[in-house]
Amino acid sequence: MDTHAALYEQGKARLEALRELSPRHTESLKQKMEQHGITRRDFMKWSAAVTSMLALPLPFSTLVAEAAELSDRVPLIWLHMAECTGCSESLIRTDTPNLDSLIFDHISLEYHETLMAAAGWQAEENLEHALEQYKGNYLLAVEGAVPTANNGAFLTVGCKGHTGLEIMHHAAEGAAGIISVGTCAAFGGVQAAAPNPTGAVGVAEVVHKPVVNLGGCPPSEKNIVGTLMYFIMFGKLPALDMFNRPKWAYGARVHDNCERRGRFDAGEFVEEFGDFGAKEGYCLYKVGCKGPYTYNNCPTERFNHHTSWPVLAGHGCIGCSEPSFWDDMADFERPLGRQLLYGFDATADAVGAVILGAAAVGVGAHAVVSVFAKPLED
Repeated sequence: MDTHAALYEQGKARLEALRELSPRHTESLKQKMEQHGITRRDFMKWSAAVTSMLALPLPFSTLVAEAAELSDRVPLIWLHMAECTGCSESLIRTDTPNLDSLIFDHISLEYHETLMAAAGWQAEENLEHALEQYKGNYLLAVEGAVPTANNGAFLTVGCKGHTGLEIMHHAAEGAAGIISVGTCAAFGGVQAAAPNPTGAVGVAEVVHKPVVNLGGCPPSEKNIVGTLMYFIMFGKLPALDMFNRPKWAYGARVHDNCERRGRFDAGEFVEEFGDFGAKEGYCLYKVGCKGPYTYNNCPTERFNHHTSWPVLAGHGCIGCSEPSFWDDMADFERPLGRQLLYGFDATADAVGAVILGAAAVGVGAHAVVSVFAKPLED
Protein backbone atom coordinates (compact mmCIF):
# COMPACT_ATOMS: atom_id res chain seq x y z
CA MET A 1 0.00 0.00 0.00
CA ASP A 2 1.48 3.38 -1.00
CA THR A 3 1.85 6.27 1.42
CA HIS A 4 -1.24 8.19 0.28
CA ALA A 5 -3.44 5.09 0.36
CA ALA A 6 -2.29 4.30 3.91
CA LEU A 7 -2.91 7.89 4.99
CA TYR A 8 -6.39 7.83 3.42
CA GLU A 9 -7.28 4.66 5.34
CA GLN A 10 -5.94 6.22 8.52
CA GLY A 11 -8.14 9.26 7.93
CA LYS A 12 -11.22 7.11 7.31
CA ALA A 13 -10.63 5.19 10.55
CA ARG A 14 -10.10 8.41 12.49
CA LEU A 15 -13.34 9.95 11.18
CA GLU A 16 -15.31 6.76 11.90
CA ALA A 17 -14.10 6.97 15.51
CA LEU A 18 -15.12 10.63 15.72
CA ARG A 19 -18.54 9.81 14.29
CA GLU A 20 -19.20 7.61 17.33
CA LEU A 21 -18.76 10.60 19.66
CA SER A 22 -21.64 12.88 20.60
CA PRO A 23 -21.82 16.22 18.77
CA ARG A 24 -21.17 19.29 20.90
CA HIS A 25 -23.56 21.55 18.97
CA THR A 26 -27.29 21.17 18.40
CA GLU A 27 -26.95 22.71 14.95
CA SER A 28 -25.05 20.84 12.25
CA LEU A 29 -22.50 22.53 10.01
CA LYS A 30 -24.96 22.08 7.12
CA GLN A 31 -27.61 24.07 9.00
CA LYS A 32 -25.12 26.82 9.82
CA MET A 33 -24.07 27.05 6.17
CA GLU A 34 -27.68 27.34 5.05
CA GLN A 35 -28.26 30.19 7.53
CA HIS A 36 -25.37 32.11 5.97
CA GLY A 37 -26.23 31.35 2.36
CA ILE A 38 -23.31 28.97 1.79
CA THR A 39 -24.26 26.20 -0.62
CA ARG A 40 -23.13 22.60 -0.70
CA ARG A 41 -21.30 23.43 -3.93
CA ASP A 42 -19.42 26.22 -2.13
CA PHE A 43 -18.55 23.75 0.62
CA MET A 44 -17.18 21.15 -1.80
CA LYS A 45 -15.14 23.79 -3.62
CA TRP A 46 -13.72 24.84 -0.26
CA SER A 47 -12.94 21.20 0.58
CA ALA A 48 -11.09 20.76 -2.71
CA ALA A 49 -9.14 23.99 -2.12
CA VAL A 50 -8.11 22.91 1.39
CA THR A 51 -7.09 19.49 0.05
CA SER A 52 -4.87 21.15 -2.52
CA MET A 53 -3.43 23.52 0.08
CA LEU A 54 -2.55 20.55 2.32
CA ALA A 55 -0.70 19.00 -0.66
CA LEU A 56 -3.01 15.97 -0.66
CA PRO A 57 -4.49 14.23 -3.73
CA LEU A 58 -7.99 15.30 -4.78
CA PRO A 59 -9.76 12.15 -3.43
CA PHE A 60 -8.89 13.40 0.07
CA SER A 61 -11.40 16.23 -0.42
CA THR A 62 -14.16 13.87 0.75
CA LEU A 63 -12.23 13.36 4.00
CA VAL A 64 -11.79 17.12 4.38
CA ALA A 65 -15.54 17.61 3.98
CA GLU A 66 -16.31 14.90 6.54
CA ALA A 67 -13.73 16.28 8.96
CA ALA A 68 -15.30 19.74 8.76
CA GLU A 69 -18.73 18.31 9.52
CA LEU A 70 -17.33 16.32 12.48
CA SER A 71 -15.10 19.10 13.79
CA ASP A 72 -17.34 19.66 16.83
CA ARG A 73 -16.21 16.24 18.14
CA VAL A 74 -12.65 17.47 18.78
CA PRO A 75 -12.21 19.65 21.91
CA LEU A 76 -10.07 22.73 21.32
CA ILE A 77 -8.54 24.75 24.14
CA TRP A 78 -7.03 28.07 23.04
CA LEU A 79 -4.71 29.86 25.45
CA HIS A 80 -3.41 33.43 25.29
CA MET A 81 0.07 34.19 26.56
CA ALA A 82 2.12 37.37 25.87
CA GLU A 83 0.59 38.62 22.62
CA CYS A 84 -1.74 41.15 20.97
CA THR A 85 -4.57 38.77 19.93
CA GLY A 86 -3.86 39.55 16.28
CA CYS A 87 -3.70 35.84 15.42
CA SER A 88 -7.26 35.29 16.67
CA GLU A 89 -8.30 38.43 14.81
CA SER A 90 -6.80 37.01 11.62
CA LEU A 91 -9.21 34.11 11.86
CA ILE A 92 -12.42 35.64 13.19
CA ARG A 93 -12.43 39.25 11.98
CA THR A 94 -14.15 38.93 8.63
CA ASP A 95 -16.75 41.26 7.14
CA THR A 96 -19.03 38.30 6.39
CA PRO A 97 -18.82 34.73 7.70
CA ASN A 98 -16.86 32.50 5.35
CA LEU A 99 -16.26 28.79 5.63
CA ASP A 100 -13.00 29.21 7.55
CA SER A 101 -14.62 31.32 10.28
CA LEU A 102 -17.77 29.18 10.22
CA ILE A 103 -15.82 25.96 10.75
CA PHE A 104 -13.81 27.57 13.55
CA ASP A 105 -17.17 28.49 15.11
CA HIS A 106 -18.34 24.88 14.68
CA ILE A 107 -15.29 23.35 16.37
CA SER A 108 -15.79 22.33 19.99
CA LEU A 109 -14.06 25.43 21.35
CA GLU A 110 -13.93 24.79 25.09
CA TYR A 111 -11.88 27.82 26.12
CA HIS A 112 -10.84 31.03 24.36
CA GLU A 113 -10.41 34.15 26.48
CA THR A 114 -11.23 36.56 23.66
CA LEU A 115 -14.43 34.86 22.55
CA MET A 116 -15.99 33.50 25.72
CA ALA A 117 -18.42 35.41 27.93
CA ALA A 118 -17.04 34.09 31.21
CA ALA A 119 -14.57 36.08 33.29
CA GLY A 120 -12.83 35.85 36.66
CA TRP A 121 -13.52 32.75 38.75
CA GLN A 122 -15.96 31.33 36.19
CA ALA A 123 -13.32 31.53 33.46
CA GLU A 124 -10.79 29.76 35.69
CA GLU A 125 -13.33 27.04 36.45
CA ASN A 126 -14.14 26.60 32.75
CA LEU A 127 -10.47 26.09 31.90
CA GLU A 128 -9.85 23.64 34.75
CA HIS A 129 -13.00 21.70 33.84
CA ALA A 130 -12.02 21.46 30.16
CA LEU A 131 -8.46 20.36 30.95
CA GLU A 132 -9.74 17.62 33.23
CA GLN A 133 -12.77 16.42 31.26
CA TYR A 134 -10.94 16.12 27.94
CA LYS A 135 -7.54 15.14 29.27
CA GLY A 136 -5.55 13.28 26.63
CA ASN A 137 -7.98 14.15 23.84
CA TYR A 138 -7.99 17.93 23.40
CA LEU A 139 -6.05 19.97 20.87
CA LEU A 140 -4.18 22.84 22.52
CA ALA A 141 -3.68 26.05 20.57
CA VAL A 142 -1.43 28.70 22.11
CA GLU A 143 -1.21 32.31 21.01
CA GLY A 144 1.68 34.38 22.35
CA ALA A 145 5.15 33.93 23.79
CA VAL A 146 5.78 32.44 27.24
CA PRO A 147 7.76 34.71 29.61
CA THR A 148 10.19 32.66 31.70
CA ALA A 149 12.23 35.26 33.62
CA ASN A 150 11.63 35.44 37.38
CA ASN A 151 9.81 32.10 37.19
CA GLY A 152 7.35 33.50 34.69
CA ALA A 153 6.22 36.41 36.88
CA PHE A 154 6.04 38.84 33.91
CA LEU A 155 2.81 37.15 32.80
CA THR A 156 0.36 36.54 35.63
CA VAL A 157 -3.12 35.49 34.52
CA GLY A 158 -6.52 35.31 36.19
CA CYS A 159 -7.88 35.67 39.67
CA LYS A 160 -5.75 32.84 41.04
CA GLY A 161 -2.54 34.52 39.97
CA HIS A 162 -1.11 31.65 37.96
CA THR A 163 1.79 32.50 35.68
CA GLY A 164 1.57 31.80 31.98
CA LEU A 165 4.45 29.36 32.48
CA GLU A 166 2.44 27.36 35.05
CA ILE A 167 -0.67 27.33 32.88
CA MET A 168 1.37 26.24 29.87
CA HIS A 169 2.93 23.29 31.70
CA HIS A 170 -0.43 22.17 33.08
CA ALA A 171 -2.30 22.48 29.77
CA ALA A 172 0.42 20.79 27.71
CA GLU A 173 0.45 17.76 30.00
CA GLY A 174 -2.97 16.51 28.85
CA ALA A 175 -2.91 17.72 25.24
CA ALA A 176 -3.20 15.30 22.33
CA GLY A 177 -1.51 17.89 20.10
CA ILE A 178 -0.11 21.41 20.49
CA ILE A 179 -0.23 24.20 17.94
CA SER A 180 1.71 27.46 18.38
CA VAL A 181 -0.40 30.03 16.56
CA GLY A 182 1.69 32.93 15.30
CA THR A 183 5.34 33.88 15.54
CA CYS A 184 5.14 34.89 19.20
CA ALA A 185 4.01 31.42 20.26
CA ALA A 186 6.27 29.73 17.73
CA PHE A 187 9.54 31.62 18.28
CA GLY A 188 8.95 34.34 20.90
CA GLY A 189 8.13 37.11 18.40
CA VAL A 190 8.64 40.75 19.28
CA GLN A 191 8.52 39.89 23.00
CA ALA A 192 11.72 37.90 22.52
CA ALA A 193 13.53 40.69 20.66
CA ALA A 194 16.77 41.88 22.27
CA PRO A 195 17.26 42.53 25.13
CA ASN A 196 14.21 40.36 26.02
CA PRO A 197 13.95 41.28 29.73
CA THR A 198 10.95 38.96 30.31
CA GLY A 199 12.77 35.91 28.96
CA ALA A 200 10.01 35.36 26.41
CA VAL A 201 10.34 32.14 24.39
CA GLY A 202 8.26 30.03 22.06
CA VAL A 203 6.00 27.29 23.40
CA ALA A 204 8.28 24.46 22.25
CA GLU A 205 11.02 25.70 24.60
CA VAL A 206 8.93 25.18 27.75
CA VAL A 207 7.05 21.94 26.98
CA HIS A 208 8.30 18.44 26.35
CA LYS A 209 5.97 17.45 23.54
CA PRO A 210 5.97 17.93 19.78
CA VAL A 211 4.68 21.36 18.77
CA VAL A 212 3.64 22.56 15.33
CA ASN A 213 4.63 26.18 14.70
CA LEU A 214 2.43 28.43 12.57
CA GLY A 215 4.81 31.33 11.97
CA GLY A 216 3.44 34.68 10.88
CA CYS A 217 2.46 37.97 12.46
CA PRO A 218 -0.31 37.00 12.07
CA PRO A 219 -0.48 33.68 10.23
CA SER A 220 -3.04 33.26 7.49
CA GLU A 221 -6.48 32.05 8.58
CA LYS A 222 -5.98 29.28 6.01
CA ASN A 223 -2.88 28.03 7.79
CA ILE A 224 -4.71 27.96 11.13
CA VAL A 225 -7.82 26.18 9.84
CA GLY A 226 -5.77 23.88 7.58
CA THR A 227 -3.70 22.66 10.53
CA LEU A 228 -6.84 22.14 12.62
CA MET A 229 -8.41 20.17 9.77
CA TYR A 230 -5.33 17.98 9.40
CA PHE A 231 -5.41 17.09 13.09
CA ILE A 232 -9.14 16.39 12.99
CA MET A 233 -8.71 14.14 9.94
CA PHE A 234 -5.68 12.15 11.04
CA GLY A 235 -5.33 12.68 14.80
CA LYS A 236 -1.72 13.74 14.38
CA LEU A 237 0.38 16.72 13.33
CA PRO A 238 1.47 17.17 9.69
CA ALA A 239 4.97 16.80 8.26
CA LEU A 240 7.15 19.65 9.56
CA ASP A 241 10.19 21.59 8.36
CA MET A 242 13.36 22.28 10.37
CA PHE A 243 11.52 24.91 12.43
CA ASN A 244 8.50 22.64 13.07
CA ARG A 245 6.29 24.46 10.59
CA PRO A 246 3.89 22.49 8.33
CA LYS A 247 5.65 21.82 5.04
CA TRP A 248 2.43 22.30 3.08
CA ALA A 249 2.25 25.92 4.27
CA TYR A 250 5.92 26.86 4.74
CA GLY A 251 7.63 24.69 2.14
CA ALA A 252 8.30 27.43 -0.42
CA ARG A 253 9.93 30.85 -0.23
CA VAL A 254 7.68 33.89 -0.45
CA HIS A 255 9.98 34.98 -3.29
CA ASP A 256 9.21 31.82 -5.31
CA ASN A 257 5.49 32.57 -5.71
CA CYS A 258 5.50 36.37 -5.53
CA GLU A 259 3.57 38.15 -8.29
CA ARG A 260 6.56 40.53 -8.58
CA ARG A 261 9.03 37.68 -9.27
CA GLY A 262 8.99 38.45 -13.00
CA ARG A 263 10.13 41.99 -12.22
CA PHE A 264 12.99 40.58 -10.15
CA ASP A 265 14.09 38.30 -12.99
CA ALA A 266 13.93 41.27 -15.39
CA GLY A 267 16.08 43.40 -13.08
CA GLU A 268 13.27 45.91 -12.44
CA PHE A 269 13.40 47.24 -8.87
CA VAL A 270 11.75 49.93 -6.77
CA GLU A 271 14.58 52.28 -5.76
CA GLU A 272 12.52 54.23 -3.22
CA PHE A 273 8.88 54.22 -2.16
CA GLY A 274 6.69 56.34 -4.43
CA ASP A 275 8.96 56.24 -7.49
CA PHE A 276 7.97 55.09 -10.98
CA GLY A 277 8.91 51.48 -10.21
CA ALA A 278 6.68 51.44 -7.13
CA LYS A 279 3.74 52.64 -9.21
CA GLU A 280 4.43 50.00 -11.87
CA GLY A 281 4.69 47.09 -9.42
CA TYR A 282 8.46 46.52 -9.64
CA CYS A 283 10.31 44.19 -7.26
CA LEU A 284 10.68 45.53 -3.69
CA TYR A 285 13.99 43.85 -2.84
CA LYS A 286 16.02 47.08 -2.82
CA VAL A 287 13.60 48.67 -0.36
CA GLY A 288 13.92 45.83 2.11
CA CYS A 289 11.71 42.93 0.96
CA LYS A 290 12.73 39.78 2.84
CA GLY A 291 10.81 37.45 0.53
CA PRO A 292 13.99 35.57 -0.58
CA TYR A 293 14.70 34.63 3.06
CA THR A 294 11.15 33.85 4.17
CA TYR A 295 9.12 30.66 3.93
CA ASN A 296 5.34 31.10 3.85
CA ASN A 297 2.37 30.79 1.50
CA CYS A 298 1.30 34.45 1.75
CA PRO A 299 1.47 35.04 -2.04
CA THR A 300 -0.84 32.12 -2.79
CA GLU A 301 -3.27 32.26 0.16
CA ARG A 302 -3.23 36.00 0.98
CA PHE A 303 -5.42 37.58 3.69
CA ASN A 304 -8.94 39.00 4.09
CA HIS A 305 -10.82 36.51 1.92
CA HIS A 306 -7.82 36.07 -0.39
CA THR A 307 -7.89 39.81 -1.18
CA SER A 308 -4.30 40.92 -0.69
CA TRP A 309 -1.02 40.61 1.21
CA PRO A 310 1.74 43.13 2.08
CA VAL A 311 3.81 42.84 -1.13
CA LEU A 312 0.73 43.17 -3.34
CA ALA A 313 -0.25 46.22 -1.28
CA GLY A 314 3.15 47.83 -1.93
CA HIS A 315 5.44 47.02 1.02
CA GLY A 316 8.13 44.37 1.11
CA CYS A 317 7.83 41.18 3.14
CA ILE A 318 9.36 41.67 6.63
CA GLY A 319 10.03 37.96 7.20
CA CYS A 320 7.60 37.70 10.11
CA SER A 321 7.21 33.91 9.88
CA GLU A 322 10.92 33.32 10.56
CA PRO A 323 12.63 32.76 13.94
CA SER A 324 14.03 35.97 15.51
CA PHE A 325 12.72 38.00 12.59
CA TRP A 326 12.51 41.17 14.68
CA ASP A 327 16.27 41.09 15.28
CA ASP A 328 17.50 39.30 12.14
CA MET A 329 15.35 40.97 9.46
CA ALA A 330 15.47 44.62 10.57
CA ASP A 331 15.81 47.27 9.11
CA PHE A 332 12.58 46.31 7.35
CA GLU A 333 13.03 48.81 4.54
CA ARG A 334 16.63 48.00 3.63
CA PRO A 335 18.17 44.79 2.20
CA LEU A 336 20.04 42.59 4.64
CA GLY A 337 23.72 43.38 5.06
CA ARG A 338 26.46 40.98 6.11
CA GLN A 339 25.15 38.92 9.02
CA LEU A 340 24.55 35.31 9.99
CA LEU A 341 21.08 34.04 9.12
CA TYR A 342 20.27 30.40 10.01
CA GLY A 343 24.01 29.70 9.84
CA PHE A 344 24.47 31.33 6.41
CA ASP A 345 26.65 34.37 5.95
CA ALA A 346 23.95 36.56 4.43
CA THR A 347 26.06 38.66 2.09
CA ALA A 348 24.99 39.94 -1.28
CA ASP A 349 26.71 36.97 -2.92
CA ALA A 350 24.95 34.51 -0.59
CA VAL A 351 21.59 35.96 -1.58
CA GLY A 352 22.31 35.14 -5.20
CA ALA A 353 24.14 31.85 -4.73
CA VAL A 354 22.49 30.30 -1.67
CA ILE A 355 19.18 31.85 -0.68
CA LEU A 356 17.71 32.50 -4.10
CA GLY A 357 19.06 29.26 -5.50
CA ALA A 358 20.14 28.12 -8.93
CA ALA A 359 17.25 29.79 -10.73
CA ALA A 360 18.38 33.22 -9.57
CA VAL A 361 21.98 32.47 -10.49
CA GLY A 362 21.00 31.19 -13.93
CA VAL A 363 17.81 32.65 -15.35
CA GLY A 364 17.79 35.63 -13.03
CA ALA A 365 21.51 36.35 -12.79
CA HIS A 366 21.09 39.70 -14.49
CA ALA A 367 18.57 40.67 -11.81
CA VAL A 368 20.99 39.84 -8.99
CA VAL A 369 23.69 41.88 -10.73
CA SER A 370 21.24 44.77 -11.03
CA VAL A 371 20.53 44.73 -7.31
CA PHE A 372 24.17 45.08 -6.37
CA ALA A 373 25.48 47.06 -9.32
CA LYS A 374 25.83 50.12 -7.11
CA PRO A 375 26.10 50.44 -3.32
CA LEU A 376 23.00 51.49 -1.43
CA GLU A 377 23.22 54.94 0.03
CA ASP A 378 22.80 55.47 3.76
